[in-house]
Amino acid sequence: MMLEVKNLDVFYGAIQAVQGVSFHVKEGEIVTLIGANGAGKSTTLRTISGLIRPKGGEIAFHGQNITKTPAHKIVRMGISHVPEGRKLFANMTVLENLKMGAYTRNNKQEMEETLERVFQSFPRVKERLNQLAGTLSGGEQQMVAMGRGLMGRPSLLILDEPSMGLSPILVEEIFEIITRINKEGTTVLLVEQNAFMALQVAHRAYVLETGRITLSGPAAELQKDPQVRAAYLGHGA
Repeated sequence: MMLEVKNLDVFYGAIQAVQGVSFHVKEGEIVTLIGANGAGKSTTLRTISGLIRPKGGEIAFHGQNITKTPAHKIVRMGISHVPEGRKLFANMTVLENLKMGAYTRNNKQEMEETLERVFQSFPRVKERLNQLAGTLSGGEQQMVAMGRGLMGRPSLLILDEPSMGLSPILVEEIFEIITRINKEGTTVLLVEQNAFMALQVAHRAYVLETGRITLSGPAAELQKDPQVRAAYLGHGA
């Protein structure tokens, strides 16, 4: 098993944001967490990547307990987190942002090879290399953020709301890229409010409601589930 999350409890002060959440991600999968705003999706991702310390539960990566591992060490272990809202360095160029994603890599040739792979996935990023990241469109910024995440050559790529604020055409493009990245060998854990698109590309899915997992199963089956269709896909989906 690549990633196992067991009975995760996360608090913000006295408020419990995540309650007893358990799920797993196998190597080669796209797994998605879907749910409404405030369900605890982003909190779960931030806890996995070491940005938040849980009150209880356990997180294991390739069988190794990483529950109390600092974020920078988790990156070195092979987990890259592309946060909600892109979080690029606006006053740095696209190339400088990409190189920030490779700060754990010392081999210059390896970094150049990874850059080329990023350019293959995101040709538009290559065209914008010397442009300041803050001047890019929303879709271009998302591509740079994903490219930066790939620069660390992760075995697990965590994506938090990659389609947020994008036009429908760009949403389709981003999800096509996610599928391609996965087929090229990167396992993906995806949080996405666009449940329809997330369930289209994922192998398996978990539904998170008010900090708890209420449904799980193959993504294709959850697309047909009446409860999921009513809550997340619209009655006529």
